[in-house]
Order: sequence, then structure tokens, then C-alpha cells
Amino acid sequence: MALRYQIIPVTPFMQNCSLLWCDQTMEAAVVDPGGDVARIEAAVNAAGVKLGKILLTHGHLDHVGGTAELSRRHDIPIEGPQREDAFWLDALAEQCRMFGFPLVEGFTPTRWLEEGDSIQIGAERLAVLYTPGHTPGHVIFFHADTRLAIVGDVLFAGSVGRSDFPRGDHPTLIASIRSKLWPLGNDVRFIPGHGPMSSFGEERASNPFVADGV
Repeated sequence: MALRYQIIPVTPFMQNCSLLWCDQTMEAAVVDPGGDVARIEAAVNAAGVKLGKILLTHGHLDHVGGTAELSRRHDIPIEGPQREDAFWLDALAEQCRMFGFPLVEGFTPTRWLEEGDSIQIGAERLAVLYTPGHTPGHVIFFHADTRLAIVGDVLFAGSVGRSDFPRGDHPTLIASIRSKLWPLGNDVRFIPGHGPMSSFGEERASNPFVADGV
């Protein structure tokens, strides 16, 4: 019994949308469906899973652009991010214009998430950690049994998230990484919002922004 995952790159920004499912119940969730809904649905169908919810790490367009369409088509709830990112969701039309994306449907999450909340996917449980800095309402998801974290745009292999967007803050971002991610353990593998997977241990050893001793 375990949590399985598949990474589905979407949008011109190649954002790592993640399909997560419980291999006992085959219940699934999609994390950060930024767009390309048909591609996400094809992955859901190929895996033979039942899509039950959408999870969002933060409110940037490349992470949420397909959310309303996917939720409507499958009649499933939207969980996350933390409510401080409501202003990003309210500005979806403006984000589309800014980045040259087709206009997407707006939405309000079914459930805002907070530090200490949990997400159930079949028999599997994800912990929610509040990790502001890239955006003020950013959250990450952690599955303790498989030592897997889905970290959105907080941390990347060899880099960290941008903090120059409205209400971003670099010291807060670095503090989130060091106080929330590192205590989970060096062996934790993570799916970032863009680029290849890595581990917290690898980033503590070599990441030029947050390595130990930097």
C-alpha cells in the first residue's frame, strides 16, 4: 500500500503538475493543474484512477490555470492554497494578459489550507505545511510514508523560488525552506514546480541559495 505519482509537465512554462494516487483504492488527486487539461485527463485515464480532488500549492497562473475547468468537468473539490493567495486567484484574468495566456475560468477554492491540515487520498494522508515567501499563501504537501514532498515553487534542484512578484519576500522564502522543509529529513525526495526532482539532502549539500553554511 503506497502513494504513487506521475509528473505531467503543462503550459509553456513546463510546470510540473502531479497526479497522485493511492494504489489500494485507486483514488487520485491532481496537484497544480496549470493548464493542458486534456493532457492531465489522458494521464488520469491511462493510470486507471478515479480523480477525487484538486490540490493547489499557490495561486500563480501556471499552477492553477486549468483548475476551474478540471473541477467543473469532474465535479471535484479544490483544496488550497492558503487564503493569503486569494488576491492572486482574484487576478487570474490579469495574470493571463500579463503572460499572454488564453483567458481561463476563475474559481474560489472549496477549502483553504493551513499549517497542520491534512489531505486524504484514499488510504494515504498528506500533511500540509505553510511555506510563504514565493507567494504569501504558498503551501507544500508531504507524504511521510514514501518520503515525498510536493513543494510548488518554493525549492528547485539547484535554486529557489522567485520572490520579486507582489507580496513575495526572499528572507521569508529562505526561512520557510530551512524551518519547514529541512526538518522533514535529508532523505525526502521532492517534486518541484519546474525542472527535475531532487532531495532535501542534495540541496542542503549543494544548492547555492540554501545549502548548509551559505
